Amino acid sequence: MFPLMLDLKDRLAVVIGGGAVGRRKVAALQSAGARVRVVCLEERPSEVPNVEWLCERYHAGHLDGAVIVFATALPRVNREVVRDARTLGIWAMDASDPTAGDFHTPAVSRRGGLVVAVSTSGGSPLLTARIRDRIDAMLAAEYADWVALLAELRPQVLAVDPRRRRELFERLCDERWLERLRSSGIDAVRAAMQAEVAG
Repeated sequence: MFPLMLDLKDRLAVVIGGGAVGRRKVAALQSAGARVRVVCLEERPSEVPNVEWLCERYHAGHLDGAVIVFATALPRVNREVVRDARTLGIWAMDASDPTAGDFHTPAVSRRGGLVVAVSTSGGSPLLTARIRDRIDAMLAAEYADWVALLAELRPQVLAVDPRRRRELFERLCDERWLERLRSSGIDAVRAAMQAEVAG
């Protein structure tokens, strides 16, 4: 398996199956900014807004325009979805058989722009989730602010002398900034980081 982060913003992702697994995929895809089409026999639940929800039997035409497909229905339907997706050159995941599709999704922990993904390569989704939960418990909420500040300052750091750039990035990634965020807040840390960049 090749680990990869995909930018799905404004791109169409199709989920076949509207059960619990399918709804989790929909939520994850929406948080990534994807446009989502769901095809299933289940009625649309009220807690799933802003998706194209088609309450009908699957056919290959449902994949039109998709860049990625999640097959979360019955195994026989999932096999058909994967076959059709491959014919169309679309990446597909089979929730009932991780080895049958082109990819599987990791368990994810997020703190703003910080995304930590964990996978057992389909070997044990439960172990993957438990490891993710342990990592999640270790990640302080302040990581979100730290990552946001680093992204904000990155263009300024890239504009400095290349001989100084690496050292500056290393100083800005020092764990002490996390402690300063806890004790002083984001505005004070932003000013201190900008002072570091100004040199």
